[in-house]
Amino acid sequence: MSRMDKYKKIHEESQKEDKKSSAFRREAKKKPKEDERSYFDETSYEKQRIYQKPQNEHYYEDHYQEPKKKRFRFNRIPIKNPFKRSAKNPYEQKPKKKRSWRKTLFLVLILLFGYSIVAFGIGNFVAKHDSSMAKMEKQEFNGAASENGTKNILLLGSDTRDNISGRSDSMMVLQVDGHGKPKLISFMRDMYVDIPGVGQNKLNAAYAYGGADLVRQTLKTNFGIDCRYYAMVDFQTFEKGVDTLFPRGVQIDAEKDMSAYIDEPITKGPQRMNGHTLLNYARFRMDEEGDFGRVRRQQQVMQTVFGQLKNPLVLLRGPYAAGKIWGYLSTDMPTIFLLGNLFNFAKAIGGIERLTLPVDGSWTYIDTANAGSALAVDTNQNAQAVQEFLGE
Repeated sequence: MSRMDKYKKIHEESQKEDKKSSAFRREAKKKPKEDERSYFDETSYEKQRIYQKPQNEHYYEDHYQEPKKKRFRFNRIPIKNPFKRSAKNPYEQKPKKKRSWRKTLFLVLILLFGYSIVAFGIGNFVAKHDSSMAKMEKQEFNGAASENGTKNILLLGSDTRDNISGRSDSMMVLQVDGHGKPKLISFMRDMYVDIPGVGQNKLNAAYAYGGADLVRQTLKTNFGIDCRYYAMVDFQTFEKGVDTLFPRGVQIDAEKDMSAYIDEPITKGPQRMNGHTLLNYARFRMDEEGDFGRVRRQQQVMQTVFGQLKNPLVLLRGPYAAGKIWGYLSTDMPTIFLLGNLFNFAKAIGGIERLTLPVDGSWTYIDTANAGSALAVDTNQNAQAVQEFLGE
């Protein structure tokens, strides 16, 4: 074989090798199927390797170029976590986990609780720095819990902001930590009762003689009611609280026309009343019913106010209004008791059980030497009605 034939044969063999390597390159460029993709496969890489430099360097030394090896991006190589289950297909994205409704509800409750605390604090701060309202001092009150463990609250309303001057215009006992709905007992102030250390007199005289604590002792002596805390509010505080909660007024069904007796007209039927008008409606007693009608309207007002707290907008204003009223009150009720019974206070939205003393058939009108016309009451009958009502 001549030298020319020898080189020709080498050339033909190299062309065959070039064709094979081209076929492998085209195969490498093809996009693999979804289930055959692999970032690092030694077997496929060996198949796609470019052939080695021929042994005969004399012919190709001026024409041969070393083929470039395929470079891998190591940052695209998925790192397997032995503790984490990975998807079968690296291109497949895992579905996003849906947030649990329990977590969402929990976050909403946390936000509402935080808002309530902040709003209550702001309202309390505003009330304590309100120069238009005289500050009510805290009174001495030696309260006691009931035998069944409930802690009744003595509610007093007065037209004066002094600690002990004048007579109490309204007296109620509120129980919120018992079973079922909150319970409210209203007392007619003209009941002729035994006031400890004073003697026989009208019930509302007890406040003038000894403040909130003497009222507590009087209720315990005559009707067997224990009160653990007291809260006294004056009429200006009532008006401000109502106007804060209900800027557009309270929707109420008035029992009768009272326009001839008060400064703001009140007609019979449904209407909206601001704080001042609502207070006049609750205090009115210039009719044949006298104190009986007044007590009934006071309970109607409280029932209406609590009932309209269902409105979401009113609920949002509630913490601020409560903080404001709390700042105006004279009370020995600790804040922890108020916060611990928020749910019980909220149950009043669904309704309040009411009782008025004296109960029917337990009283008569009498004329007294020291108090004028009054109501003589059967204390035993009324005490029994109270025990049954409170479940004691």
